[in-house]
Amino acid sequence: MFDLAALEDAARLVHSVFPPTPQYAWPLLAARTGAEVWVKHENHTPTGAFKVRGGLTYFDALKKEGRNVPGVISATRGNHGQSLAYAGARAGIPVTIVVPRGNSTEKNAAMREFGARLIEHGEDFDAAREEAQRLAQRDGVVFAPSYAKELVLGVATYALELFRAAPRLDALYVPIGLGSGICGCIMARDLLGLATEIIGVQSTEADAYARSVAEGRLVTVPSANTRADGMATRIPDPDALALITKGAARILTVTDDEVAAAIRAYWQDTHNLAEGAGAAPLAALLQEAGRMRGRRVATILCGGNIDLALFRSWVLGA
Repeated sequence: MFDLAALEDAARLVHSVFPPTPQYAWPLLAARTGAEVWVKHENHTPTGAFKVRGGLTYFDALKKEGRNVPGVISATRGNHGQSLAYAGARAGIPVTIVVPRGNSTEKNAAMREFGARLIEHGEDFDAAREEAQRLAQRDGVVFAPSYAKELVLGVATYALELFRAAPRLDALYVPIGLGSGICGCIMARDLLGLATEIIGVQSTEADAYARSVAEGRLVTVPSANTRADGMATRIPDPDALALITKGAARILTVTDDEVAAAIRAYWQDTHNLAEGAGAAPLAALLQEAGRMRGRRVATILCGGNIDLALFRSWVLGA
């Protein structure tokens, strides 16, 4: 998709806006899992999630095309929308985001404060995405998908940071929403010539990629009823699916209860608050603790944007 020079250029662009996020080996997570566990803290970006990297490279690509862009529209459950709002404001391009009804109150508020105009439509992400595509055609603005090569290039910069800063990793656990995160990790690993296993993680309630890889064809699922909203997608992206099928070692699925336990574990062991998708990789590692004992592994804490009410009701049971 890109060469190493392009990835390093993207990293320089991202680092002109904010510094590399940290990666730490946490001893209490090692005690919990039996493995040496490195955590990539993408919850420490300006938007609290990894997606902002892709937003910056996406708007940079629009600028390099040299065309007049009257506006950008997209759909999101939150982190992609915050990314576009943040990067669009820096580029001086208006951003509209379509979210499903009942979306995260706090993510909606953050998108507005970053400068986006919000529209509520549909019952889930995929319905919101269809509406955003319709509005893009109607209004003559650019539709920004959640998975695109320019976004993957930006997202891959966190994997470049991790692979270069941490000792050589045996395995890396990555959540899958629409696929930019895991595809960025696969790209960076391959460009660096590493042998790290990359393991995708989905919700049992939104497992379209897991089913698609298992069946060798694109499979959609009828619902995405998970509290881990960053993984709540029903329809795989074909390009992402092809790269995941080729480059991932396997895809695991985790329940909402397992994710909630992983959120609690992150708080107890690192005092970092993870959102559902951000904790899913740790949940998957805990599933495979016996398999990974004595090995050096990493998890991507891809975001920390969880509503207080959801944290209380789901994670704490309060």
